[in-house]
Amino acid sequence: MAATATGSDPIRHVVLLILENHSFDQMLGGLKQVISQLDGVDPSVTRINKDPEGREYRQAPTTERMMAFDPHHEVQHVAVQLLDHNGGFVKDFAECYPGSDAKARGFIMGYYPPDFLPALHKLARNFTVCDRWFSCLPGPTWPNRFFALTGTSSGRVNMPDDGTHKADIPGYFQQDQDTLFDRLNDVGIHWKVYFHDVPQTTVLIHQREPHNVARYFYIGEFYDDARGAESEFPQFCLIEPDYLGFVQNDDHPPHDIMRGEKLIADVYNAIRANDALWKSTLLIVFFDEHGGFYDHVEPPAAIPPDDHVPAHDPKAEYTFDRLGVRVPAILVSPWLDPGVNSTQFDHTSVLKYLTDKWRLGPLGCRTGAATSIGVAPLRASPRDGVLPRIELTPEELNPPDPATDQNAAEYPSDHQKALALLATYLKEEGFELAPWWSSWLARLFERIKAVIEAVLGWAYRENGNLVISIAEPDRLAGKKDVTPRDNVAHFIMRKKKYAIMGLPNRLRQPDLSPAQQQHSLQTLALLTGRKFHNERDKDKNANTWLRGQLGGR
Repeated sequence: MAATATGSDPIRHVVLLILENHSFDQMLGGLKQVISQLDGVDPSVTRINKDPEGREYRQAPTTERMMAFDPHHEVQHVAVQLLDHNGGFVKDFAECYPGSDAKARGFIMGYYPPDFLPALHKLARNFTVCDRWFSCLPGPTWPNRFFALTGTSSGRVNMPDDGTHKADIPGYFQQDQDTLFDRLNDVGIHWKVYFHDVPQTTVLIHQREPHNVARYFYIGEFYDDARGAESEFPQFCLIEPDYLGFVQNDDHPPHDIMRGEKLIADVYNAIRANDALWKSTLLIVFFDEHGGFYDHVEPPAAIPPDDHVPAHDPKAEYTFDRLGVRVPAILVSPWLDPGVNSTQFDHTSVLKYLTDKWRLGPLGCRTGAATSIGVAPLRASPRDGVLPRIELTPEELNPPDPATDQNAAEYPSDHQKALALLATYLKEEGFELAPWWSSWLARLFERIKAVIEAVLGWAYRENGNLVISIAEPDRLAGKKDVTPRDNVAHFIMRKKKYAIMGLPNRLRQPDLSPAQQQHSLQTLALLTGRKFHNERDKDKNANTWLRGQLGGR
């Protein structure tokens, strides 16, 4: 975003919240009734899809918060959905779920009426809606998220649990491209990832390096940081929702859509309550892909991000010559006027903005060619009094159908299965990277612990289905599998210990730039609570302090 009339850039912090699996028409299209310039759902224009039997389904308002099905959105399914000018959405859904009824098929064409979504619709009314924001490829969640944070998916468009990659899980989890976080490290930008259960970004191999894992924190830390000094808040942070935990607020069907609304509201309220932070922050909310739900705008052509295309890479799974379906996106800041921005954006438009803003290194051809969200004009001064808080009513907070809600929690989707596979991989990789003796002892300890738990369970006649997650130790789970959360907790703890040992050595590297040194000291400070970056002889003091903590070793 351009500087203000005074020539200064008031945006010192960028908060990115990425939700899942909904189209623009479905979530924001209904607001055309109150925001006339929005390219949304016009009730006077009949847009229809047909099922395989030829029955017509028109766009229609809905207040359904949960869907029993998870519409398909893999590349081959999106190709069907986009046939005949976006005329195949219902056809594809019906072919995937032949037992579905007219109500379920009609939900594919449904859209929420104005103000039904308490957070998203309030933000859209008060800030800048982007009604030409497309996902990066016509496919599922993970590759679109790769694009959002790296500018590429390294030729991948499928999910690991789609039936084709189960034998290549290690290969799938080796996304080794440079990331936005690498570029932030290079120039010393303070960043954090706040997560709920399984941080999906750890699919990216660079994010599993100890010095990067050191900047991962559970979501409670975000709310603590937002209450603190504006100067200490990260310059960039990513918020990862709860994908498969106890609250599941990622908006992935069949989860209750109001849980995603509450997450948006909570994040907004935390920033909004701190006036200094509010007046220096840009909150970006967008959805990674459309989830199989109808949108009337046809995706435009795109350029490949790199040479990971079939012509140059035999393992590439797509040509990457077309953007994906349009998704909801809102830019939130008191420096932005309410309204609609119809510039063509995609997820890499955020990367383009950040690389320009902080003079970061390049992140692929797609990012280089993208239009930056920085074209959105800033005001000369921030707006006062705008939307002080977003509240959800008790009815909105409680699920409309508790039984369906419980079933959604107990029966994982393919997306959740993929995340569970990732969590298992993270734990095992942590063992492999440890010294051989430490790895052997850790595995032995795991076996001993399992035996002890089994004996205790027998002694106390405990129900074998009742477990407690170490990641959320005060929460008792019934049939719900908390193993992925625990695996991630083990991984995070292990890598942060490695980081504390390795960062002082990194500080001694002669080729480390001043910005990289400052960044490493800041990372060490996050882990230890000591602000080494405020001390003279920083690397010496860091090593001296650590030797004292480790008993002179």
